[in-house]
Amino acid sequence: MKKAKKNVILILTILLSLTMLLSACSKGNANNENSANNAKTANNDEAATNQKEVVLKGYLLGEAPKGMPEVLAALNEKLKKDINATIELNYIGWGDVQSKYPLLLAAGEDVDFIFSADWNYYVEQANKGAFHELKPEDIAKYMPKKSAAIDPSAWEEAKINGKIFMIPKTTPDSSVFVSVLRKDIMTEAGLGEVKHLSEIGPYLEAVKKNHPDMIGLNLDSQVDLPTPYQHLMRDKIGFTGPFGGGGLAQGVTYDAADPTGKIYSMVEEPYLSAQKYAARIMKEWYDKGYVNKNPYANKIRSKDNFVEGKSAVAFGNTIDIAATIEAAEAKGIESYIIPSLMPNGKYPMGGVLGAGISIAANSKNPERVMQAFDLIMEDPSYVYLTYFGIEGKNYIITPDDKIGLPEGVTADTNTYPPDAAGFWFVNKALFKPMSTWPQVYINLWEKLDEYDTSDYAYKGFSFNSDNVKTQIANLANASTQYANPIYIGVVKDVDKAFDELSKNLNSAGLDKVKAEVQAQADAFLANKK
Repeated sequence: MKKAKKNVILILTILLSLTMLLSACSKGNANNENSANNAKTANNDEAATNQKEVVLKGYLLGEAPKGMPEVLAALNEKLKKDINATIELNYIGWGDVQSKYPLLLAAGEDVDFIFSADWNYYVEQANKGAFHELKPEDIAKYMPKKSAAIDPSAWEEAKINGKIFMIPKTTPDSSVFVSVLRKDIMTEAGLGEVKHLSEIGPYLEAVKKNHPDMIGLNLDSQVDLPTPYQHLMRDKIGFTGPFGGGGLAQGVTYDAADPTGKIYSMVEEPYLSAQKYAARIMKEWYDKGYVNKNPYANKIRSKDNFVEGKSAVAFGNTIDIAATIEAAEAKGIESYIIPSLMPNGKYPMGGVLGAGISIAANSKNPERVMQAFDLIMEDPSYVYLTYFGIEGKNYIITPDDKIGLPEGVTADTNTYPPDAAGFWFVNKALFKPMSTWPQVYINLWEKLDEYDTSDYAYKGFSFNSDNVKTQIANLANASTQYANPIYIGVVKDVDKAFDELSKNLNSAGLDKVKAEVQAQADAFLANKK
């Protein structure tokens, strides 16, 4: 009986042990399966995000080139394959930026992304809540290429009140404003070397005398109207533009060549003298018929008219002027370039906030926008497509590994010229050298390191105009009425014109804007120390 009892106990013990072992194995398998499922879920997060095809509606600045439909179709084919999204692209013309850009965001329209820059309402719109916050963890997750390529300090530069609202460009551009002349007309005028725009009077006279179908300064209403005036000002002072104002506006600024960063209104000394110097030259040129009579009605850029033989001077910068010089050379026009430098021979180098993309606050697909621009900004195949167009039609890679034009295509006939479509934020460090650059442009490019300087007081400073937005708008309105005529030289008396301008700027709230700029500038400089 005892032996039978022991056998029963032994059997029960064995069964209990087996039960516990099987239970442990079952739990272990369940845990392993859960771990595998969790890993699978994590790996498929991005794929799950992209299961539904979406259309991303966005806006760039400028005007779509003729070849844009074909490029956009190719871009959407790639995006559809890679992230199951396509882009519906729209443009805000230069003449409409000031009025349309803020309204587009304020109206709550169906917008996913929009061009953004420190000179184009970034700070103002971010403070108004118009942009989606880009959290560091989302940037790391949805923009791995950008995260690997960009200096972390760029994200710090993009912060507004500690938060990021822009995907900035990866590297700052070396960009200097330039004027371009025709060497054949320089020869007619007896000019060998020209260092400053103020020296081109004989050139403009030769145009007036010998080329009746050409206008010396054929300015457009959107970009060129204040440009020669500003180049002339820069001969005397380190002018970069007003804080919180557009290219046509008067307001509050500083001398970029002054390391102290002293703040001025543009109608007080030394700015007033620099303005009057430029105004008197423009008046002389306008009175002599060297400037088109009504730039307000002209929408064709001087650089385009230059190629067509309708303007004797082309205005642009060291990036966008390349195509103009190439197109002119293809027509037998030899160019001469005048960089617009400060009196110290330098020009302030732009920061990474000079071009970027912001996601609209009401976008339903912010993650997909980040994925799209991770590719557009940093993937070489996307970068080349959006910046240079269709390979074989708009550009080729030459046997010596440079970017060239296909046979039969010139800079003038290219339907998608580089830099013409508003994708200024792509990583230009990925570009190969250009085989199409004329020697005169190569000579300029090689001097950019000599011209560019990052040693200026307000590098990285973004002015928040929220507290003075009404006054900024009033200054812009006053500038349109009283400064625009000064810019083109149409005023009868320069001193009286500035008296009238100053009076109206002061009535618009210039002192209040200056006080606000001064407070923010002081805080910025204090934090730099």
